[in-house]
Amino acid sequence: MRFGMLTGNPVIDCALLAWFLAQLVKVLLSAAVLRKLDARLFVSSGGMPSSHSALAVACTAAIGKLYGVQGAAFALSAVLSAVVMYDACNVRRSAGDTARLVNQILAHVERLTAEDFADDLREVMGHTPMQVMMGALLGLGVGLLV
Repeated sequence: MRFGMLTGNPVIDCALLAWFLAQLVKVLLSAAVLRKLDARLFVSSGGMPSSHSALAVACTAAIGKLYGVQGAAFALSAVLSAVVMYDACNVRRSAGDTARLVNQILAHVERLTAEDFADDLREVMGHTPMQVMMGALLGLGVGLLV
């Protein structure tokens, strides 16, 4: 595979390929476990593996392979990858936990009717550490293909 053909930039192409593969794995894993194909998962966040982590780490690995690990571009990409993975595990997961609790509280409020719950808060926003690690490994593999 020749990277750089899609966007003209091999680093971006690696990152996009890693994102695509992670999203595809989510759909296939869900289909295997639930025995039901849900194509909406392809564009959703959360789940196994983390496509955010895969995208960020693929970008970092590609930069490291193409331009070396001593430069500022690699350093910046590595730091941003760490922020993305921390956010996926902690901040966004916490937001999902909060949404779950708010939805439970709203379900117990007697004066509201079923129509008031048409737009429940989205509960699956973040990732478990394992989902982030698997996304990072996928991204590393793709990034090293450059």
